[in-house]
Amino acid sequence: MRIYADSASDLPKSFYEENNVTLIPLRVHMNNEEYADVVGIDVLKVYEFIRQGGQPKTSQASPELFLELFEELAKSGEEGLYIAFSSELSGTYSTAVMIYKQVKEQYPDLKLTIVDSKCASLGYGLVVKEAVRLREAGLSLDEISEKVRLNAQHMEHFFTVEDLDYLARGGRVSKASAFIGGLLSIKPLLHVEDGKLVPIEKHRGRKKVMKRILDKMEETGDRLSDQVIAISHGDDLATAEEMKAMIMEKFQPKAVEIHLIGSAVASHAGPGTLAIFFLNQHPTA
Repeated sequence: MRIYADSASDLPKSFYEENNVTLIPLRVHMNNEEYADVVGIDVLKVYEFIRQGGQPKTSQASPELFLELFEELAKSGEEGLYIAFSSELSGTYSTAVMIYKQVKEQYPDLKLTIVDSKCASLGYGLVVKEAVRLREAGLSLDEISEKVRLNAQHMEHFFTVEDLDYLARGGRVSKASAFIGGLLSIKPLLHVEDGKLVPIEKHRGRKKVMKRILDKMEETGDRLSDQVIAISHGDDLATAEEMKAMIMEKFQPKAVEIHLIGSAVASHAGPGTLAIFFLNQHPTA
């Protein structure tokens, strides 16, 4: 069974290569050039561009790539599962469904399930990793799809950004929601609700918002000691490591993974973003 995922999962390139997952890159537009996320751009150059006042833009994965991949799958006779970035944050899911219908007309035996994860960054990445684990365990496409949907539905996202204006400019949160931002060291706390980014609180200073994330984990997390928790960061590894130490001390999870936020998500979230992902309902199997 083939698994497809797009670059907004913020998993490293090596993950795709080592786990037989097909990467579908979103596209990043910077300095009048278009780049394929992960494979065609150095993410650190994106952060540098933003810090210098630039505003990269993003676009969904190429319809031509979906057509190529889905036709190839149909001809192979294999089954496929595409787990997509939240449809509330990108048009990639809708494009995939449109191309799937087109290919299905020509190849009626095409066996492909497309799941709208309603997740972002490593919340999405953890869902993809679980799909790989389930495939290795020998589950069927239908079984994996059902468990992936359940896993995605229970994935919590809590994050803070240096400046909400980045998200507001890109239309990822409303300008009315972009309260105060970096003024007076006020740090927003946001989460993902049905695939949308929603600011929920604001706190004075990074330390207070980090402690509040721990509170939220305690309030909403299920059996955190049995989970792998993920942290993604906007080119601020020191703060991510500090957050990891706090999580390890308080909850003793199986592991805490840290990854850099990739170019597509970074273009909207900006440098200094800190995001934590975990389950509010731990799967029983």
